Amino acid sequence: MTRNIWLCSAAALVLLTGAPASARDKAPAAAEATAGAQRQEGLLPVYVDKAKGRILLSLPAPDADGVSGRFLYLTALRAGLGSAPVGLDRAAIGDTQVLVFRRLGKKVFAEYENPRFRAAGAPAPEQTAAREAFATSIVWAGEVAGTEGDGRILVDISSFLTRDVMGAADALKRADEKGYRLVPELSAADPSMVKVFPENLEFEARQTYQSDTPGPESRNIAPDAKLITLQVRHSLVKLPDPGYEVRRFDPRAGVFGSTVLDYAAPLGADIVGQVAHRFRLEKTDPTAARSPVKKPIVFYVDRAAPEPIRTALKEGAAWWAQAFEAAGYQDAYRVEILPEGVDPLDVRYNVINWVDRATRGWSVGQSVRDPRTGEILKGSVLLGALRVRQDMLIFEGLVGADKVGTGGPNDPVEVSLARLRQLAAHEVGHSLGFAHNFAGSTQGRASVMDYPAPRVTLVAGKPDLSDAYGVGLGAWDRFIVDWLYGQVPSGAAGEAALAAKARAEMASGARYVTDGDSRPAGAAQPWGALWDDGADPVAELTRMMGVRRAALDRFGLSALRAGEPVASLRRKYVPIFLLHRYQVDAAAKQLAGIDYPYAVKGDAREAAPIVPAAGQRAALEALLATLRPAELDTPEALIPLLSAGQSGDGDRQFEIEVFDGDPVFDPLTAADVAAGLTIEALTAPDRLGRLVEQHRRDAALPGAGEVLDRLIATAFAPAAGRSAEIARRVQTRAVLDLAEVSRRAGTSPAVSAEIDQRLADLAARLKASPGEGADRAHRLRLAGLIADRDEMARVLAQPKLKPTVPPGMPIGDDGDW
Repeated sequence: MTRNIWLCSAAALVLLTGAPASARDKAPAAAEATAGAQRQEGLLPVYVDKAKGRILLSLPAPDADGVSGRFLYLTALRAGLGSAPVGLDRAAIGDTQVLVFRRLGKKVFAEYENPRFRAAGAPAPEQTAAREAFATSIVWAGEVAGTEGDGRILVDISSFLTRDVMGAADALKRADEKGYRLVPELSAADPSMVKVFPENLEFEARQTYQSDTPGPESRNIAPDAKLITLQVRHSLVKLPDPGYEVRRFDPRAGVFGSTVLDYAAPLGADIVGQVAHRFRLEKTDPTAARSPVKKPIVFYVDRAAPEPIRTALKEGAAWWAQAFEAAGYQDAYRVEILPEGVDPLDVRYNVINWVDRATRGWSVGQSVRDPRTGEILKGSVLLGALRVRQDMLIFEGLVGADKVGTGGPNDPVEVSLARLRQLAAHEVGHSLGFAHNFAGSTQGRASVMDYPAPRVTLVAGKPDLSDAYGVGLGAWDRFIVDWLYGQVPSGAAGEAALAAKARAEMASGARYVTDGDSRPAGAAQPWGALWDDGADPVAELTRMMGVRRAALDRFGLSALRAGEPVASLRRKYVPIFLLHRYQVDAAAKQLAGIDYPYAVKGDAREAAPIVPAAGQRAALEALLATLRPAELDTPEALIPLLSAGQSGDGDRQFEIEVFDGDPVFDPLTAADVAAGLTIEALTAPDRLGRLVEQHRRDAALPGAGEVLDRLIATAFAPAAGRSAEIARRVQTRAVLDLAEVSRRAGTSPAVSAEIDQRLADLAARLKASPGEGADRAHRLRLAGLIADRDEMARVLAQPKLKPTVPPGMPIGDDGDW
């Protein structure tokens, strides 16, 4: 009975559909699937149906595993958000994946392979075992839309292009722009933007994200802050031809690398290793010491960059040519202006993009790489257009706005262009595969891969910018080009040659310090610092304080252009008042500093020496000198000028770059901010912990107790007159910061004990000798606060406990890479 019912149902189905069920499962023919679409020939045939909003790929006939093509897949933003803190910039790129299309039944799956885990060169069973041991990622599925006579399959990839592949929702969330989610009904692939080439296919989609709780960045930028629309580029790229020679990463070499795990490594060799990132650069005559190349590396400057900026970018980026010539390559590297009509996101072009944002932010050197080998296929530099405007403000504040346009060495425009040349070289260096070297500034501008502070000198007592920035590459830059790109033999002989180059560079005394050993507040490496200058960080801090004093004494209306609002002085004053902020960080790293190299066995530099006691104590005294009330005061003549009012619409860039307090300038807030920079550097928990340990091992070296005693003694030194209230601010900041460090998770028990004991002793002294008037009120309050742990905890938990420190470095979470 049941069988008869089934037969009746099947018969009914035939009557209803005109075909048996097996025919229904069969995909339609190509002609039916592509009706109304225009075919374009390239890496794959593409059918574009503008009327229906469809984009169909014609994929090769599936192989035995169902794979219908393997490609490199990359994404980027055609049109971004324009927010420095959020990111999501125009021309920002996403990760590069090895993508396969795989047919399973009626569906085509897009799957990311996982080449990080491998068994290179092993027999097939070992390679299969390594591949199958680790997960892949299926990221999309689409229905087979049709088949062609040769077995090719058609699939509509429109919905593949509207996924949140750039992580936009997460980026917004991280920047406190909460609640954004992709809205499918307001997102679509754009058939009009399809571009088809022999080795790459380019597609785009418009994606809209919605939130009912937009944050300050989206409110400042979007026409409707609840709805943000981005344009996302997707590229399918032919896998690189064989013949690229992988170069193993060396920790001494100053280059980028990607981790791979090779399970074919023999016993006694490491499974975990890294491959260096670099362009494929091949001589036409491999036997010649100097030879032209088969395919030069060409970077193109975005036509969106205005003149004279565009020319400065071209000039600075071109500095690398001399290093490639020295490495034996003729005409291997050059820089040109992007030809008209060329798409800067096309994977075939290396582009220096000029990126506008609502507020200043980081510049970035990116690269598109084959994740299997580390081969760089495209360099993509993002230069933030507003950063140079900030440089102009600093230079106008130092030498006067009347110098603008004069063309001399102190013309802020000329100095800013010099900075842009250096910036172009720096960011292109990242796209070439070079990492930061934050020790470069300590060895005579040895590398453009450092962050350069403008070198401000005094001439006749006036700030002078004639030597603000260097010109051309440094010795370290020539080394990294030779190491990463210089020709060496294949195999073990080549690896030995590269190791010898790295060893010789270390033996020469060259310094190299990475991001991770330079950015943390309590970093131990004494030579790694950002935006510092000079061979001796301590001497440079003392010199910089003298330059700062001269600049403050001369600062005033001369920093403004004719007709410029006087309120702009508040913004221009901040970088002058905090001119020493990064040299403070550099000098603090001498305290409990440990000069550890990135050595390998046999370098004769395996040991990591501690900075000598005399150097550490000199650093301590130079840092404490920055806390003197006279150094923290604002000149009296300036104070009335810094309280000018504003009218009209607010300017977010202005609002985030001034000291707290509006419209009345508060000199005590400025003093609090500057003092806090030094105190936080001195009391970084990691630094204090190392002081405890080094003193344990060698009593001649300063310990945490010595540093704490000197800090408290300096902060509570007698002060009178206009300095007294500044001293009280410094004392409050010191007590609160010490109490916070003592309670911070991760602070060592010994450091907490040292701090708590000294604060208790201080409270007893303050209570015993409170003084009179304002001093008495202040000292008794501090004594009571120290003694009452609950009240101290309540005070430390206050959200406005400290004044906001105006940003010095570009704003945003993503650093310059």
